[in-house]
Amino acid sequence: MDSLSSSFLQNYSLSPPFLTHSRPFLPLQCNTPIKGKAAAAASSSSPARTQLHTTKQSKTRQITPRKNHSNLLANLFKSLDGFICDFVDPPLRPSIDPKLVLSGNYAPVDELPPTVCEVEEGSLPPCLDGAYIRNGPNPQFIPRGPHHLFDGDGMLHSIRISKGKPTFCSRFVKTYKYNVEREIGSPVAINYFSAFTSLPASVARCAVYFGRVLSGQYDIRRGTGNANTSLAHFGGKLFALCESDLPYAIKLTSDGDIITLGRDEPFSKPLMSMTAHPKVDKETGEAFAFRPSIFRPFLTYFKINAEGIKLQEVPIFSMTEASLVHDFAITKNYAIFPDTQVVINPKEILKGKPPALVDAAKVPRLGIIPRNAEDESGMMWIEVPGLNLIHAAHAWEEDGGDTVVVVAPNLLPVENALERIDLVHSSMERIEINLRVKTVARRSVSGRSLDFAVINPAYVGKKTKYIYAGEGGRGSSRVGLAKIDLSLCTPNSDDCVVASRLYGPGCYGGEPFFVAREPNNPAAEEDDGYLVTYIHNENTEESKFLVMDAKSPNLEIVASVKLPQRVPYGFHGLFVSEDDLNKLQ
Repeated sequence: MDSLSSSFLQNYSLSPPFLTHSRPFLPLQCNTPIKGKAAAAASSSSPARTQLHTTKQSKTRQITPRKNHSNLLANLFKSLDGFICDFVDPPLRPSIDPKLVLSGNYAPVDELPPTVCEVEEGSLPPCLDGAYIRNGPNPQFIPRGPHHLFDGDGMLHSIRISKGKPTFCSRFVKTYKYNVEREIGSPVAINYFSAFTSLPASVARCAVYFGRVLSGQYDIRRGTGNANTSLAHFGGKLFALCESDLPYAIKLTSDGDIITLGRDEPFSKPLMSMTAHPKVDKETGEAFAFRPSIFRPFLTYFKINAEGIKLQEVPIFSMTEASLVHDFAITKNYAIFPDTQVVINPKEILKGKPPALVDAAKVPRLGIIPRNAEDESGMMWIEVPGLNLIHAAHAWEEDGGDTVVVVAPNLLPVENALERIDLVHSSMERIEINLRVKTVARRSVSGRSLDFAVINPAYVGKKTKYIYAGEGGRGSSRVGLAKIDLSLCTPNSDDCVVASRLYGPGCYGGEPFFVAREPNNPAAEEDDGYLVTYIHNENTEESKFLVMDAKSPNLEIVASVKLPQRVPYGFHGLFVSEDDLNKLQ
């Protein structure tokens, strides 16, 4: 059941960019797999059998669906799905109408095998030898009925660079869900956000889903998630992540292809899950993570050591209800969790409504727990009225550890966070928490709408001067980037942005990632490096990989790579150096 609860959370971590696109929905047939020039490559990349990859510390299992269902049964369930979509669903809300959700550059693309790219401007710096990989939703079947942006299967878009030469590749994460649906030829798993359009439709979809489970067509113990949210590198492994499942280990080949090794099982029991936003301390090699749930404990915190071994779980029973906890932050000594006004109530399904809703009467809180806690006895909750954090940009300690500082975007107004994200302003705030007297002081760092923020990853848990964030935009797309100097954040300051770049008319990008120019130089300045991201030109329908100088006053473009295929707007990514790619387990 934890897998079900975390799916609710996953689907509400962001909202689709509905009512903001002028481009029409692509004329693809319902319940039809994406086809095109990469169809053969997509087929050949599917795993042929179960494989076991065993190390001294962990086990990764490649899961391939067993052919234990009949074509007759599969067709029966598919027909029932179609009946629900055609005759039971009410008119779809804009946030789950696929004609709107999957329009423009949110529409899915084919897999693309490794393809050499052209550097059309500048040159790629030597420190970028390695791979930039970004995750995002890309449904393998065009939905016949309701569809939320986060329902799509995970697709990784990677640009591997060797001695200045780039190779681009797009591959689905071959999750258990993906493999089963690929074999059957239509969607099977229930989409926990978009499925609940009315009471009759909710009851009917749940009945069909449970029929598939009871008949053996779908085994929920082998995974329910789509691995479409982010990536993380720790314990010698590279993972594709979402909140509705355990991590999926992946690997890049020398020619730039992406291989799914399988669902990494040591992180939890089969029906449980892990956050899509673990935090990795570069100095210690430790990773810190959590698991949300719709049942007590509603939050469970845990640590993963440098060898990739998950340590003791810490259930947080002082969290009194299930709420949206999509991200968190760590400092040298603490982990900080938001308790937002977006609550998760499964009873809403019995009313034919989505399980997530905004509780306007609730006072949001921040929870601070010792980073190496063995139980929740040291957990401290502090009320912070009006603060609803979905993403955490960074956190650190001051005043000898008496003050914890968190920098994060606050969704304003939160009432629009679920259905009208196009009306939400992401106000980046600096939040100071005095642990001795339990008081909070807050300041806005800019009047701009800023989200999808990153730092120099070597500074996780440490005090930083700079944060880089996506500016404005629609849904997960951004119109530009902004560099924030936090040392300018004083009671009299109104904007701490010291550098910015707009992508131009019709051009949108996503979350940036910072790559240090000299990653092994401890004397290097914090902002001595490059910002990388994918951008898309909606006028020419072309996508590019951009490299920008993080130190320059206008985030000057250092290199631009024309990509051989459109890259849909997605979520989170990371850069992995060549040395680390070669060491992946």
